[in-house]
Amino acid sequence: MKKAISSVLALGMSLSMLTACGGAASSSAAASTAGSASTATSTSAAATGTGDYAGQTLKVAAIETAYGAEMWQQIVDGFEAKTGATVELTTDKNLEDVIDPQMKAGNFYDVVHLAAGREKALPETMLKENAIEEVTDVLSMNVLGEDVTVGEKIIPGFTGNLTTNPYGDDRVFMMPMFYGPCGLFYNKANFTEGGGELELPTTWDEFFALADKTDIPLFTYPVAGYLDAFTYALMAEVGGQDFFNKALQYDEAVWSSPEMDKMFEILGKLAENTNEATTGYANNDNFMKNQQMILDNEALFMPNGNWVIGEMADAPRADGFEWGFMALPAIEEGGDRYSYTFFEQSWIPAGAENKELAKVFLTYLYSDEAAEIFAASGAVQPITGMTDKLSDDNKVYYSVYDNGAKAAIGTFATTAPVEGVNIKDDVCFTMDSVVNGTKTVDDWKAAVQASCAALREAM
Repeated sequence: MKKAISSVLALGMSLSMLTACGGAASSSAAASTAGSASTATSTSAAATGTGDYAGQTLKVAAIETAYGAEMWQQIVDGFEAKTGATVELTTDKNLEDVIDPQMKAGNFYDVVHLAAGREKALPETMLKENAIEEVTDVLSMNVLGEDVTVGEKIIPGFTGNLTTNPYGDDRVFMMPMFYGPCGLFYNKANFTEGGGELELPTTWDEFFALADKTDIPLFTYPVAGYLDAFTYALMAEVGGQDFFNKALQYDEAVWSSPEMDKMFEILGKLAENTNEATTGYANNDNFMKNQQMILDNEALFMPNGNWVIGEMADAPRADGFEWGFMALPAIEEGGDRYSYTFFEQSWIPAGAENKELAKVFLTYLYSDEAAEIFAASGAVQPITGMTDKLSDDNKVYYSVYDNGAKAAIGTFATTAPVEGVNIKDDVCFTMDSVVNGTKTVDDWKAAVQASCAALREAM
């Protein structure tokens, strides 16, 4: 059973958590497979007409991923039983294609579960248009059926970041949901922990020193988009949490600082030590060939999320191969190590008709009852104590923060659109050009600084 839950969790993460820079494809491509919308009105539990919200109807839309749609139907059933309300549930693999035309026509959903960072960027567009409702007050509301507030249950750090608070202030607009840590994956068999000869590096100096101890290239990446989580964590390492937050708000002093120079220095060294075949495979069709490099000992380390385990489950591998996972090495001995965390979000459109009941529904998503329903499908919420309920396989990844790593959480701040500027493309995909030798690290840094200057003006 543990192995089954582990496989569900890994596959689910591959289809729902990835927010690669610029929408570049990866495992997320599978999530956008065409699928017909499923809309159901679940009335059996609400048919008695009892409860504080009897007679009210709530429209809920949720992205269908490898977690499946059934868990959302169970959530709806549980909510109806507690409130007496009727819930109209819509699920689809391409949820944006279903709900965006509806909302443009004035037919708004009350609650939407759809993460920022997807290729069609629906939440980001709505945030730029001030079309998502503030939900700060949900944190101080009691969880439906429990004597504890939502804010008290959520793990510290999962609110107050630039994903949940996209305007860079104290207001919450996106509620944190299913999450997964990202870091560096490797083959344990190459290192002493798995019977190999190499010492697992704890600092970047130790990391690059491995080049003198092995013929295996140090680095690869599936597509350059996977460097978003990597560079986020690296920003936090070179300058700390406050520095990281300012970087995500395009702060001029931060982006021209010695600390940021250090980040680009490390990225440049990684480019020099990247398997030369990486860029040829770093696209929608061939990214798994780069992931295969780890299994074949053709690269030592690869940035990724834990979905890669399920994604490569049937791939051939070197004798003795065993997945290893770690946070980024520290800048210096004893320094902080960071692992970036992706998480999905639920939110309320500003045009929703039943915002009061929508907020009650959001509180229910953090109930013990709802958390158990989600966890049974492999979806892990940032709720205190949830890691204790995971299989041993997944505790390795979800307990990375228990082992001393710090969590980097947040994304670049939302601004008004700036024509021709895509900060994620500049930060992530320039890596391909540096690896190929068509651009220098100085070119890379200058491009990012120019984009930050333009976006500062648009905040």
